[in-house]
Amino acid sequence: KKFPLPLQKIPPTPIPNGARMNLSLKSLLPRSAAERVMLAMLAAKNWGSVISAARRVGFPEMARRRKRWAWLGAMKGPNDLTARFIKGRTGPYREAAAFLMTEMTAGFLESLEEIHAHPKLLVLHEDMVPSEILRGMGLVPWTAELLGIMTSVVSIPLGEQMIDIAESHGIPPDTCSLPKVTMGLVLADQMPRPRVMVASNMPCDGGMSSYSLMEKELGVPSFRLDVPFNFHSDRAVDYFVVQLKEMIAWLERHTPGRMDWDRMRLVCERRNEAARLEMELWDLLMQVPAPLAAEPVYFSHLMFMVGNPGSDRSIRVMARMLEYARTNVREGRGALPRERHRAILWNPPTLSFPDLWVWAEEKYQVAMIMDMLTFNRHPYIDTSTPDTILRSLCHIIMEGPMAQHTRGPAENFFSDLFSVYERFSADMIWMAGHVGCKNTMALSGMFREKCRERNIPLLILSYDLHDTRVVSPAEMRAQVDSFMEAVMGRGA
Repeated sequence: KKFPLPLQKIPPTPIPNGARMNLSLKSLLPRSAAERVMLAMLAAKNWGSVISAARRVGFPEMARRRKRWAWLGAMKGPNDLTARFIKGRTGPYREAAAFLMTEMTAGFLESLEEIHAHPKLLVLHEDMVPSEILRGMGLVPWTAELLGIMTSVVSIPLGEQMIDIAESHGIPPDTCSLPKVTMGLVLADQMPRPRVMVASNMPCDGGMSSYSLMEKELGVPSFRLDVPFNFHSDRAVDYFVVQLKEMIAWLERHTPGRMDWDRMRLVCERRNEAARLEMELWDLLMQVPAPLAAEPVYFSHLMFMVGNPGSDRSIRVMARMLEYARTNVREGRGALPRERHRAILWNPPTLSFPDLWVWAEEKYQVAMIMDMLTFNRHPYIDTSTPDTILRSLCHIIMEGPMAQHTRGPAENFFSDLFSVYERFSADMIWMAGHVGCKNTMALSGMFREKCRERNIPLLILSYDLHDTRVVSPAEMRAQVDSFMEAVMGRGA
């Protein structure tokens, strides 16, 4: 082994008391027999996905993979995530969270089978590099940071161990913990080995520099997209189109993949359909009370619009999220039984405390309506010609969440925030103050001034994206309690 810290047996993130899920679901006591049947069917579907995957590859092979990949072995049951995100929720909102976790489980298992079946087609890519082009070339994309995200969601102790491994190799402790977890996975030989790697100069110094270590450690050819610093111009788009064409040519030289523009157009059209459904969902979220909130909004976007765009599954997930929202609207109810507050989340979600919104909904009736990683102004790809496809993708890459927010002048960070606040009738903003994100933490003073000028209640929640040893969930809850009592006039 090349790393000094041996991998240890890591437990999964503890499930809240009374929320462990089984097929009977007696511990959750849904409010109706129909809901009990629905949740039992989704729980059975999760186990069915696991058993089907094991049958296809063989049970011995599945056991070997669980032993080989610590992040796969850390999750003791396929319903653990479901249990965490349906706790205390009811009706279609509860069903939306359960369905989303079921699709995430099935999609992840399919991706795992795909990378084992086609190792010569595997491309490890940065999360700022959308996978549509890779799919259009018949390659198998694997998002490095998405595995880092899911590692901590499944098991916070495992994510923290990856951080320790990265720091033991000289990575500065004040680097963002997402690239540290991702680098730790590579150093611990826990990242599937790709044929090639594609990265960019986004979104920050920590994320950009992490690929230098990963390139050296994996020993595979890599290509870096050069995203212009000033990207709000036709000149920038023209330049970046050339970059994408160079990437396609490079991939054709180093992999068996070949660009098929008919296949590429189909991928983009499927992505457009999923985006259309998501935009309809956003329209419904403007209603008070909101028919959906939190994970069915932001996790569906993160996993299926960022992690797996242009797939049939992404369309299916967005269609179901929209249908759950429509059901609540038809029945005249919101996601929360009594919505008292509507929050906008700016900066990435709190992966070290993924249950934050479950807790906030129960204690303070706060609905998280929209967040920085989900909202964007360029959902559609013009599929008329190969050039229009590439130009559309240029805007998506250069002006996407995180890409524009953490680069360039400070105005890029605030550009959409206050219009989103007004559009979704919010009454507070929660800034996820990830202490490892120097770009955004440097703006905290300006953030306070801008909100003070507009008389907007602002919570800057100090935490670390992946590391509970920096700020624990209990300390995060205490910060929310203080804000709700002192600013919003709600007793803790």
